[in-house]
This record gives sequence, C-alpha cells and structure tokens, in this order.
Amino acid sequence: MEASQLSWPMAAFATLSAAWFVSVLLVLTKHLHGRYSMPCAKGIQNVHIEPTPRIGGLAIFFSVTLGMMLSENESRHQLQGIVMAGVTAFAFGLLEDFTHRVSVSSRLFATLGSGILGWFITGIAITDVNLPGIDTLLQWTPVAVLFTAFAVGGLANAFNIIDGFNGLASGTAFIALAAMGTLSQQLGDVPLNHVCFTLGAAVLGFLLVNWPFGKLFLGDGGAYFVGFSIAWVAVLLLQRHPEVSAWCPLIICAYPVLEVLFSVLRRRQRRNHIGNPDRVHLHSLVKRRVMRQHFPTMHITMRNSITGALLWGMTLLPALWALSFFDNTTMLALGLLLFTLAYQILYLRLVRFGWHLWPQKQLSPTLSSIE
Repeated sequence: MEASQLSWPMAAFATLSAAWFVSVLLVLTKHLHGRYSMPCAKGIQNVHIEPTPRIGGLAIFFSVTLGMMLSENESRHQLQGIVMAGVTAFAFGLLEDFTHRVSVSSRLFATLGSGILGWFITGIAITDVNLPGIDTLLQWTPVAVLFTAFAVGGLANAFNIIDGFNGLASGTAFIALAAMGTLSQQLGDVPLNHVCFTLGAAVLGFLLVNWPFGKLFLGDGGAYFVGFSIAWVAVLLLQRHPEVSAWCPLIICAYPVLEVLFSVLRRRQRRNHIGNPDRVHLHSLVKRRVMRQHFPTMHITMRNSITGALLWGMTLLPALWALSFFDNTTMLALGLLLFTLAYQILYLRLVRFGWHLWPQKQLSPTLSSIE
C-alpha cells in the first residue's frame, strides 16, 4: 500500500470528517462570504426564516476529492472519473450559488456536459436498458453517449429539485448510495462498494450539519454534483454487472426522477416555463398540508427537518424493492408502476383533500389556490 493510501474504513472516516469539518467551517465563516453565498429570502421556494449559506457542495466536493486521493487503486480510479467529469456540473451550480445569475438552460447543459465528459474520460456509456429496440439503438455509440448524458444530467437536476428542506436531498442521496453500495457488496464488487460508501461518507458529513438545524444547504453546486455522482455510480454498476437490470438503479432513484417528471407535466399543463420554480412539489405539500396542520406551534426549522426525514421513506422503500429484485426486470417495472401510482395518489390527496387515482380538470385552479 502506498503511503498516500489508507484502508477503506479509514479513508471513509477521513472523508466523513473532512465533509463535516468543512461544513462547520463554512457556517462559522458565513460573515465573510454570506454576501454572496446566502440567497435572498424572497424566492418563491424559500421556506426558511433566516439567511443560510447554500454552498455546502464545497464541503462534499472537497471531501470526495480527498477520499479519492486516500483510496486504493481501482476505487481511486473510479472516484477520479466522478470528480473529473462532475466538476463541470459542480462549477456551474456553484457559480449560480454565488451569483444567482446562471440561467436554467446553462446549468442543464452543464450537467449534460458532465455526462458526456464522463464517457470521454472512462469510455463507459449505457448500452442496455432491458427494452427491445432501444437496446439495439444503444449499440450505436453516439446514441449511447447522448442517452447517458440525458440520464445523468436528468438525475443531477432531479436532486436539485428535491433540495427543498433540511436533509431531504442529502438524506435521499445517502440512502441511494447505501443501496447501490449494498448491492455492489452482494455482487462481490469491492471497488465499487468502496466508491459508494466514500461518496456516502461525504454526504453524511454534510448531512450532520444540514439536519436537523439547517445551518448549511447543498446549493445548486452540491445538488448537481451529488446527483451526478449517484447517476455515474449507476452507470458503473450496469457496466460492471450485466446481470443487474437497468431498472434497478432507476427505481432506487424513483422519487427524484418522478418529482422531475411530474413537475414538467404540471408546469406544461399550467403553461409555465418548465424551468420556473413553484411551491407545489410533493415535499412542499407535505410541509404545508401535513406538518403545518398537525404541528402548528412547532418551530418552522423543525417542521422543515421533519418533512425532509418523512420523505426519506420515498427512497428507502423503492430501494428495498430494488435490492430484492435487482436482476428481475419484470418485478422492478412492477415496483416502479406501483410507486408511481402511490406517488400520484398521495400527491392528489394533498392537493384535493381526498383520495383520487387520476387528476381532474379542476387540478390547476386547486394548485393555484395553495401557492
């Protein structure tokens, strides 16, 4: 073992410690950078009562880079690909965190660019999604690269969308990484297992500062980098283990993916630009329609934190299903269908105060009334 390398448990602990330390440091020095790192409290999605730094991505990116340098051979190589490819999405997101002037389209193309850069660095792309016809198209490299970029960029943006309450995005990310790390261990893939838990250690170190008191937020840079990292782990998992169905990582990440799809459909239905923010995401409705009703006197910070923790189940339950049927496309597709229906029923219950399976024509006015 080289002097710069540590055993995996020590490297993971060092990564967690670094993420926690840098996170705390960012909180303690907010008087120095707060002019740029703390967003205006007037945004439509703002649910917090005091300005808070939203540059927690710095702690995660730094600690993952440290974990990469301390890791052993193959794990180091895989983490290096994630760091080098993910830096584009992270940089554009961080620039938005500091300037608040980077357009939605620019950030979207940056996340797509990270997917293409990942292929350029590693030579890896998604070539099999267990769907006849599409798998044939994916054998053509340009199609595979574009599909991979779209999938990776989509998940990066999905994690940015659910980054609304203390612990929500980071807790969801930790569960997803733990699930893929557990599956890697079951498959005997030690290097990928170490990659998953190194990334998970970085997210956990940040989470200890973010939840429950909300002293530091991920910001766009952190959400994009974390989402990209999870997406690339999924690409590695499928490339290294053909027996794993492509639907397995999809259902593990079903909650943020569905949040993106439902948000796009909702905004198109209401003739809004798909990049415009709103306050009718599932997590927003849970907070206003459940937490506020049942805990009216609870401090807003704790309501935000409990909302985030409640929604961890939206990732945990699909992840358990995915681990049980990781090589069974039929059961995974069934699980995704059931989860999608459950998501829709819960969403409509919160919007319309009743149990409905399908949206009704009055849905748009109802949404308008709760914003």
